[in-house]
Amino acid sequence: MPMAPIERRGHARSETGRPRPLADAVLRLIWQEREISRADIARRTDLSRSTVSEIVSLLLPTSLVAEIGTGPSRGGRRPIVLRFQDEAGVILGVEVGASHVAVALTDLRGKVLVWRHRSHQVRTDPDGTRRLVRELCDACLGKSVHSNRRLVGVGIALPSPVDPRAPERLSEVVLPDWKGRHGFETLGEELGTPLFVDNDANLGALAERWWGAGRGVDDFAYVKIATGIGSGHMSGGRLFRGANGVAGEIGHMAIDPHGEPCVCGLRGCLATFIGTQALLERTARMAKEYPDSPLATGERSILAIEQAALAGDPLATRLVTETAENLGVAIASMLNLMNPAKVILGGGISHVGELLLEPLRETVRRRTLVSSLDASAIVASELGPRAGAVGAATMVLEAALNDSRLFPTTHRRLESR
Repeated sequence: MPMAPIERRGHARSETGRPRPLADAVLRLIWQEREISRADIARRTDLSRSTVSEIVSLLLPTSLVAEIGTGPSRGGRRPIVLRFQDEAGVILGVEVGASHVAVALTDLRGKVLVWRHRSHQVRTDPDGTRRLVRELCDACLGKSVHSNRRLVGVGIALPSPVDPRAPERLSEVVLPDWKGRHGFETLGEELGTPLFVDNDANLGALAERWWGAGRGVDDFAYVKIATGIGSGHMSGGRLFRGANGVAGEIGHMAIDPHGEPCVCGLRGCLATFIGTQALLERTARMAKEYPDSPLATGERSILAIEQAALAGDPLATRLVTETAENLGVAIASMLNLMNPAKVILGGGISHVGELLLEPLRETVRRRTLVSSLDASAIVASELGPRAGAVGAATMVLEAALNDSRLFPTTHRRLESR
């Protein structure tokens, strides 16, 4: 897992009189290793054993860390092994899409304990969306087996650029009915917990970096195909957001300057070719050419297109191939510009796997420098439709591991020292 480095800062203490930076660093190391002894912590951090013992004595009462027995001896007394307690707390991760809300309740290792998903007209119903988010959060927290665990925080993935300097604001171009604000501040207040927000593609990239196809990869792009098209970029192991959080809006890359108008005011944007609405409209136009297709007379949705494509339907296969070609134009430009080691596809029609990936790779191959393509793998998400919500929860976990005061029990125990 990507973790912040441990820095040696001796016995320097904060204004509260406690060695908090060191305590945070030791807690991160225990989380990262899962099981480790005090002696190994001292060796890994270059801290004295007495300092490590002091820090561990502060962590044990928090319930985040427990002693689980002895480990193998290296010539002296057998060391006592410490284990991070993944079940000590829970995190709510929320994905607000253009037409759905999904909520994941995770433990402190990113494992999804409860999952709730419901379709909703998010773009045109901000008040209803806020109520639904609270309802699904309550449904996840209300599961009796998890009700006694402390809630660390709530993370929300939004289908809009998010400026870290003004995270309460939304793009009025993307979500005009929301009047420029997400309005979820009260959710954190009502649940009595910190609340974090970010763009959905950014959080998909974060989830893949910690738990999915981006593990161990410092430079990659996560492309989410949905109502809109977005991309999250990892650069040097960190999210790249740009000057004001708008980096990654690949859906508004013009691939045909004379194409259809886009909601952003431009023409021929990628979203007008492969966004959900564009694909459904294309399906309706092509239906007359394929009267025997289930898409000609039956349900028309992204799921129906996926199922038909996997079943070998000619209309669906053609749609997937065209999607691959249009997406390939944009990804080829991305590879030439940013040279990521991987491109990970998530959302929507990406679930058809190699049916999309094979023609996509071929299109990219024709449009990139050989060296750019050789350095990049194009793969499907390992987390599927849960990437956004899990990424939102991971954002909270990352923040808590970097500042242990966010863990409810740790805050009380350590601040008292």
